[in-house]
Amino acid sequence: MNTSYEKWIKQKIVKLQAIDCYSAGVTPELLAKQIGVGISQVVKLNFNENLFVNRGKQTALMKELADEIDLRMYPEDEVPKLVKKISRYIDVPEEYIIVSNAGDELIDRTIRLFIEKGDVAVSFSPSFAIPRLCVKRQEGEYVTIPLKEDFQIDVKSMLSQFSDKTRLLYLCSPNNPTSNQMKPQDIETLAKAFPGIVILDEAYGEFADYSFVPRIREFPNMIILRTFSKAFGLAMLRLGYAVANPELAKITTEKAPLPYPVSGFSIRMGIKMLENMEIMKTAVASLKSERGKLIKALNQINGIKAFDSQADFILINTKKNADEVYEKLLKRGIMLKKWGKILQYENCFRLTVGLPEMNTKLIEALKKIQSD
Repeated sequence: MNTSYEKWIKQKIVKLQAIDCYSAGVTPELLAKQIGVGISQVVKLNFNENLFVNRGKQTALMKELADEIDLRMYPEDEVPKLVKKISRYIDVPEEYIIVSNAGDELIDRTIRLFIEKGDVAVSFSPSFAIPRLCVKRQEGEYVTIPLKEDFQIDVKSMLSQFSDKTRLLYLCSPNNPTSNQMKPQDIETLAKAFPGIVILDEAYGEFADYSFVPRIREFPNMIILRTFSKAFGLAMLRLGYAVANPELAKITTEKAPLPYPVSGFSIRMGIKMLENMEIMKTAVASLKSERGKLIKALNQINGIKAFDSQADFILINTKKNADEVYEKLLKRGIMLKKWGKILQYENCFRLTVGLPEMNTKLIEALKKIQSD
């Protein structure tokens, strides 16, 4: 083997191994095998999936689609059709819309386009991890400012970080994992003062009280992320979109992705869901109703604090050690996302708003664990 190659590849691998990566943790199938139960007995509440979407109606749409599409063909005409449907849904002109493989890919795409070595990105913490990983890969610096005790933005501290080197501001609202929506005046203040690209992640926007999408024309530097994974229940298909001023939308659409980056099946299924909006609207209404009931039930458990939510998940803090609670829940086949310490709260978990029968199992398990 060429000695120059050996030296180069070893150095490259060491550098790449130093990059943090996303880890999903234990899977439902693996957990089911570990505890000796069928996978149907696992209560999966760790990934913020919308189980209130009517699966039967979704399956019927997929069967229709199977008869309509030709999988041998590239999706040449699909994106414009989806853009037209999204435009009608959010009441924004078509030239403002970007289609992607869910929000994660749009975060990655935007950061590859606009962050270079030595550039600085700013966000608050805790929040979604993917932007930090993408910035680090670009050899940029990722600066975070802790949220205030009420999980709102420390605007003064964030403004103090803005400089001629800060090129990306990432704001997640409703925020993952705290589940609250940020004050609109705070987002406006930061976006208008920031000397670079502002990513406003509204992946959970349909579950919240307001959206910045109707105001996109006020913010020429803003890219608003939306997804079909949450409210529309298409998590497996990885379909998302963004809203930005036409210049940013054109650059982000044309200059980063490979040809036909989004599956034609995913695009056409997105169109189907937009043509059958009652499926999403019914699911969101049902989830929000159940969310209120679940928060109330959690707060009635001794040693549990559940926070208000504007998303399809809830943040809780337990009096007992998070590792202990997590392991006891896994042994009962219940999967939550363990966060540990968040600001002044030591033992935090993020949990999906599940179907009523799933939530009942969770409540009973937490009661038992907290009383042991």
